Amino acid sequence: MKTEDLALFHRIAETGSLIEAADLLNLPKSTVSRRLQALEDELNIKLFHRQSRSMTLTSAGSHFYQRSQKILAQLDETLFEMTNDDAEISGHLRIQMFPIHSMNVLMRAIFRFMDLHPRLTVEVISSAESIDMVKNNLDVAFVVEPALDTLDLVVRPVFTTDLRFYASPAYLAKHGTPRTPQEIEFHNVSLFRLSNGKIFNELWIGAEQEVRVRGNFCSNSVEVAVEFALQGRGIVYAPAEVVVDFVETGELISLLPEIEAHQGECYLAYPSRRYVSLASRRFIDFIMQELAPNGVPTNMSEVSPRRACKASKEAFPNDELRFRG
Repeated sequence: MKTEDLALFHRIAETGSLIEAADLLNLPKSTVSRRLQALEDELNIKLFHRQSRSMTLTSAGSHFYQRSQKILAQLDETLFEMTNDDAEISGHLRIQMFPIHSMNVLMRAIFRFMDLHPRLTVEVISSAESIDMVKNNLDVAFVVEPALDTLDLVVRPVFTTDLRFYASPAYLAKHGTPRTPQEIEFHNVSLFRLSNGKIFNELWIGAEQEVRVRGNFCSNSVEVAVEFALQGRGIVYAPAEVVVDFVETGELISLLPEIEAHQGECYLAYPSRRYVSLASRRFIDFIMQELAPNGVPTNMSEVSPRRACKASKEAFPNDELRFRG
């Protein structure tokens, strides 16, 4: 029995479809079907109930899935322990990236990791939608703090950012400048729609104060929300590094500057229901060393976006958090 066929079986089980599994594996459907049939013949058991548009595990198939998952995990763990940190790895990494302001920093780190492992191929999917990582064969994802309650993932903080309210001089001249957090609630604030469809309108000021805002404009893009504020239409809640140039030129004004900025967080996430491949583990090691050395996430509002990347030398740590929706 080949480990590749075990992995193929897992993709079919997780997607529930031969066609989707074939697409994810970049193989013809006929090849996937033939290899699955060969695996069933070798095991002398029926693994799936085949329906016109879906594949569901039989009782024996479900049992085999659980047991073989442990086998794959143990195999990868052995390879991880035996492989030198500097050894070249191969394979394919699928990464989902929430469209965040520090994407350029993350991409530089990803490209550096690719340079260290030229046999590795990488696919980055930029999406604000909540995607089933197991079903879509995603290895890791970068997600932001408000989206965590919709996911069933192991997550590890990689960087923080200073979040504040900003408005243009024109808007403040017309509508007045809020002097307290409570006064923010009576202004027109750009809203943010999360990947689960919910409106993100409960915003933090500092470490402990929370305000419920309202407004006549909503988007899922920080850059679009900033443009809303630049046009004098309302207040925006944004990372400091995104608006720093506009603040320096006077196009935007920081509100309630006497209150400490709220520390928003970005996380590196991966499925809790599936083993982590060797390539994924090395990538997680690398990113954590780059952006959260010694377990302390980098504050993107305080560093240059051209921060250099260095190779990871640390072992895969256990400082993980679990968020379950």
